[in-house]
Amino acid sequence: MQKKKIFIEIQLPAQTKRRLAKRFEQYGQLPIKWSKEDNLHLTVAFVGYVDESVTPEICAKVGQAVESLESFDLELDKIEFSPSASDPKMVVLSGQPSEELRILNEAIEEALGMNKVEHKQFSPKITLGKIRKEKWTELEEKPSLEEKVHIIVPVDYVSVMESKGGGAEYISLEDCPLA
Repeated sequence: MQKKKIFIEIQLPAQTKRRLAKRFEQYGQLPIKWSKEDNLHLTVAFVGYVDESVTPEICAKVGQAVESLESFDLELDKIEFSPSASDPKMVVLSGQPSEELRILNEAIEEALGMNKVEHKQFSPKITLGKIRKEKWTELEEKPSLEEKVHIIVPVDYVSVMESKGGGAEYISLEDCPLA
């Protein structure tokens, strides 16, 4: 039986993806591997590698878990290094903690029987690019990056996704609408 790498995501609007990809251009000289525009998303839950035969069941459980949750908006307000400016591993678009996002995450993990972690807070983070560590350490002067933005992402559904080719391609298996 073939295994698939599955995760649950919130899609970003196409216009938001385009605007973010445009912002990357100003940092083109930095040793950062930028995410493909089409791959920009917010991971709500990482399911892992599962047998292909259980993906319909996963889709059904996620759909049931979210159908009674109200749609909401996420506010993203900063582009920054993560986990810290002193030891960056990636560039992220982040926002303030969201109670709705925490509830969404816990509902999905519970429905899938995952070893859920109680989150006091759940702050949205979208990976925009990964630091190329070897080349980064060779930089004589390390750049700083903290850019204020104001992006609102409507969350009307979540998508069950398959990751192929080491994250090079994402395929939507099912969209599951919120109430």
